[in-house]
Amino acid sequence: MTQREEGPVRESDVADVVAVLSAHAADVDARGRFPAEGFAELRRRGYLGLLVPAEYGGMGAGLAELTSLAQRFAGGCLSTAMSWAMHCQQTDLVVRHATPELRASLLPRIADGEVYLASVTTEAGKGGHLLTARDALRTGDGLAVEREAPVVTGGLHADGFLITLRDGPDAAAHEVTLLYAGREDLKVEQTGAWRTMGMRGTDSVGLRLTGRVAPECVIGERGRFREAAADSMVPVGHLAWSACWLGAARAALAGLVRWITARGRRPGGPDAASPLVQERIARIRLDLELVSAYLGKVTEEVSRIRARGGRLAVPSVQIHLNTLKLAASELTFRAADRMVQLAGLATGYGAESPLPLERTFRDLRSAALNYSNDRLWTANGTLSWADRAVTLL
Repeated sequence: MTQREEGPVRESDVADVVAVLSAHAADVDARGRFPAEGFAELRRRGYLGLLVPAEYGGMGAGLAELTSLAQRFAGGCLSTAMSWAMHCQQTDLVVRHATPELRASLLPRIADGEVYLASVTTEAGKGGHLLTARDALRTGDGLAVEREAPVVTGGLHADGFLITLRDGPDAAAHEVTLLYAGREDLKVEQTGAWRTMGMRGTDSVGLRLTGRVAPECVIGERGRFREAAADSMVPVGHLAWSACWLGAARAALAGLVRWITARGRRPGGPDAASPLVQERIARIRLDLELVSAYLGKVTEEVSRIRARGGRLAVPSVQIHLNTLKLAASELTFRAADRMVQLAGLATGYGAESPLPLERTFRDLRSAALNYSNDRLWTANGTLSWADRAVTLL
């Protein structure tokens, strides 16, 4: 294992990764295939170990670095960035809640790019509801896993899985246990395809997983996944996803601005000197500025609370995290919609356009569906009764 220096990520390194992601993004989308080239580059340069502490050979980065890189990578290919961000989300769970034995065996392998983690939380009949489970964990000779999930991002390409299960046949649906299983411990069968409007490169197929793992592979306390989710999975997910959506929309706007202001652009396109065009660009920019500012503030809040060992499962913080996800998913898609409208039929809506606005539009339409916004709106309403002081960020 090669020990990596702790510190800022090199700009030239990031630029090289983004170049690889950008070069293959159109083909990944057109063919609906997993971004193998981009992930190979992320593995090779150590970015699977971004959140792995330096003592295990990782980069030892924090949430600020995660959200910054997620934006950059998403500007190259949103499917790649989201798959990587979800891996980082799972890595954080291992770092903060795994047993010492599992951390010692797994984290160095993640840091070396050997293990890409996929999340298995969806189930037929409950969708992506995170804090309940139907399939039950069984004990005996180790812990027996029999799990079906209709959507597993990058599941066919993962080297390991973090899996939620009901904590036994007699456990209640909310008594959920999270455990790690390596691909070598499981029989992995595909049960469904991934043919979607956007985010086609995440290859989020349905899987059936069967096998056994050792007791030390449980992450957090058995039956109490809710605590690990509130501390790690939910905050890191909302931060990283929001950063990815913002990065994709930001890159699209940068391309649109260059196209509008370039000399020799196609006749009949938007006129940079038009007050109407300027206003439309300003409205798009406003949405992205608001998401960027709120993302930065929530990242600071979560990082500060975690640094002092505080609890994130308090109403005001949960509202801030949910609000970030709601705002980022809705405002970045609105920005993409406005960019398509401004660029026009051929350049904005066309799949053969020199600007990937059509792909960005399709990809960002998924943001409100990725852990449905409907759940978060009602959750925030309920949480607001508990935060009677209205603790704004």
